[in-house]
Amino acid sequence: MAAPKRGRSASAQSKPGRSLALILIAIVALTGGMFASGNTTPRLGIDLAGGTSITLQARNEPGQPNAINKTNMNTAVEIMNRRVNGLGVSEAEVQTQGTSNIIVNIPKGTNSAEARQQVGTTAKLYFRPVLAQEASGAAASSASPSASASGSSTASPSASPSSSASGSQTATGSSASPSSSATSQGRAVTDGLKAGSTPSSSASASSSASPSATSSADASASASASAAASKLEAEYTALDCTKAAQRATAGKSAKPTDTTVACGKIGGAWFKYVLGPARVDGTDVKKAQAVFDTQGAAGWQVQMTFTGSGSKKFADVTGELAKNTTQPTNEFGIVLDGEVVSSPTVSQSITGGSAEISGSFTQQEAQSLANVLSYGALPLSFRTESVTTVTAALGGQQLHAGLLAGAIGLALVIIYLVAFYRGLSLIAIPSLLVSAILTYTIMSLLGPTIHFALNLPAVCGAIVAIGITADSFIVFFERIRDEIREGRTLRPAVERAWPRARRTILVSDFVSFLAAAVLFIVTVGKVQGFAFTLGLTTVLDVVVVFFFTKPLMTIVARRKFFASGHKWSGLDPKGLGAKAPLRRTRRPAGPVAGPVDPKEA
Repeated sequence: MAAPKRGRSASAQSKPGRSLALILIAIVALTGGMFASGNTTPRLGIDLAGGTSITLQARNEPGQPNAINKTNMNTAVEIMNRRVNGLGVSEAEVQTQGTSNIIVNIPKGTNSAEARQQVGTTAKLYFRPVLAQEASGAAASSASPSASASGSSTASPSASPSSSASGSQTATGSSASPSSSATSQGRAVTDGLKAGSTPSSSASASSSASPSATSSADASASASASAAASKLEAEYTALDCTKAAQRATAGKSAKPTDTTVACGKIGGAWFKYVLGPARVDGTDVKKAQAVFDTQGAAGWQVQMTFTGSGSKKFADVTGELAKNTTQPTNEFGIVLDGEVVSSPTVSQSITGGSAEISGSFTQQEAQSLANVLSYGALPLSFRTESVTTVTAALGGQQLHAGLLAGAIGLALVIIYLVAFYRGLSLIAIPSLLVSAILTYTIMSLLGPTIHFALNLPAVCGAIVAIGITADSFIVFFERIRDEIREGRTLRPAVERAWPRARRTILVSDFVSFLAAAVLFIVTVGKVQGFAFTLGLTTVLDVVVVFFFTKPLMTIVARRKFFASGHKWSGLDPKGLGAKAPLRRTRRPAGPVAGPVDPKEA
């Protein structure tokens, strides 16, 4: 039984190069992936790079106890992303944290007060009649609005403006065939504003864009309406939706009862609009979902269902819009936070309480529009838990201080290893280096993958990890020394010490990882950065010790410098107070002679 066991042990000892080759391949692969992706440095958090970090907590509205769920939270993140981008912020990030928190990280150079106001309020969704529209900025020369109308018993909203490269879109209550008719409406829009063109008689009653609708007896009201129309026309003429700064303000402060200008991106091109007062509120949408038409050729569609009061409002406005036969006065704009996300046309009143928007949608576009429509009725509000603003200079100072602290900690650990373990430090220091390379490359790759950002608590976690990794080496080295003190030579001492050291290292790292996991689950914000880094480096400690430190120790145990117990090897038997080598004593082969029993004599 003993012979096979020694054979397996000898085989395991003779091939430590396999483990070293495996970890070397992993390092090369991770490093290659890091350079190939272009992410050669870890992403820095707001506290190190500078900027504003906002933590929002979702709350259920009265009567909606189960509104906080993954779908609603993801939709909220999408809307907040649109808002932050509307501020002209580059590389801003909005992501969920846990089940009820949203973290908004806004880089330096942004008005944090405005950002906080934008991301913390509930989305405003309205259905507004379109009074005028045209391609904006550079797109005006090549893109013209196009639309199609197709009626059915329930609905026929259809295409919004698109460039010549984009397909047409059709909205119906049941089924429709998309069609398109390109027409330039730039000049006609201006004339329509002067003449008081409106989608319907009821809309013109509340619109201030038609001074001719006032009575001749009310001269002051007519003058006021004329001034408002002139101001609106000037805003519309000057509006360039290709510029982020103008998009960020266009229509954002308008009240639901106001006639306003707005921007919208349709078919890859920006268009500008004049919109009438809101006729349907976002809270009137009961449900919206993206579905694929398996029966016809409509492809991806967005199905809307309205509440009881919303059904009547939508039937009224679509009935009024259907009376207009010219574009864009037969369109209604779906406006989210002042931006037009879709502007389908109408040919008949939609009275069934539901509608379908269909056309050349991709799956992603259909789902995005459905999310936007659903968000108007989303029963969630958000409370600001914390707002942290860090200047770029302060962030740089904190990063420098964190790196300095890490360098000092690493230097102290190396000094300790050299002073107490001498030659064994030649094993510990490369192991620390391998652990550092793995940690750095993985952190760099996790930035674009899971939006991991290296913040100051995460740097603290990495510093603590230096001690955890060094502790594993010390446990292994002390077990080897214990075996040498018992009188064993180095090679058997290494193999006998490893099982005992392995058990201790695994238990210790499991406790550290468990603490990191609990901390990550029960906390939010920057503390999670500390917990994540601590957990990651703890896992890497196990990988390094098993696949690098132990095989390397097995190899150096064969070298004369260590095997002979040189005084600078850290394994000098004399210095360790070793016992004399263990020897086996043989029992005599024959019977032992002794005194003869008198009785036998």
